[in-house]
Amino acid sequence: MGVTSGTWSSHGWWHRARRTPRTGGGLAAVLALLTRDRDGPAPIGQLLLCPMLDDRNNTFSSHQMAGIDTWDRTSSNRVAGAAGRPVRRRGPAALRGSRPRYGSVRATPASIEVGSAETFRDEDVAYAHAIWQAGGQAELHVWHGSFHGFDTIAPRAAISQDARNARSRRLRRILTQSDASSGPAC
Repeated sequence: MGVTSGTWSSHGWWHRARRTPRTGGGLAAVLALLTRDRDGPAPIGQLLLCPMLDDRNNTFSSHQMAGIDTWDRTSSNRVAGAAGRPVRRRGPAALRGSRPRYGSVRATPASIEVGSAETFRDEDVAYAHAIWQAGGQAELHVWHGSFHGFDTIAPRAAISQDARNARSRRLRRILTQSDASSGPAC
């Protein structure tokens, strides 16, 4: 594809009309780890918005928010079933097999944000923690009282505007530091 190290970043998919994230935070994390593990071109960073990183749905927050959050522990199973895909429980997709190698192989800096009243809260915090334990760079923002997709569902709410503004600042910083150093920065 002609992609070189330090010239790309991974994030979820964006809804064109609303210009908001819709899916793919977990896929973006896996892509960053896959390029690392296969010695591919290093992204300048990961911008992960409420990513689903663990398909087992067995964290405290996944049980706490069952039937309450806009996207709960059964939502993934329904979507997978509707797509005709079997539901498999394999564990943390983004973390699987990556923790032992973090120290010896480059880690992609990550900016992770999640709501405090969110199904994926605990697995997102665990991902940031795993990066820190390995000596990597992670910026974690847990938005107080927020649920999955809060900034899309309530775009005019003060917390949604704060989240988008903070996200824009982080993205500008990632891009500016990358331009200045020609390498990964978060």
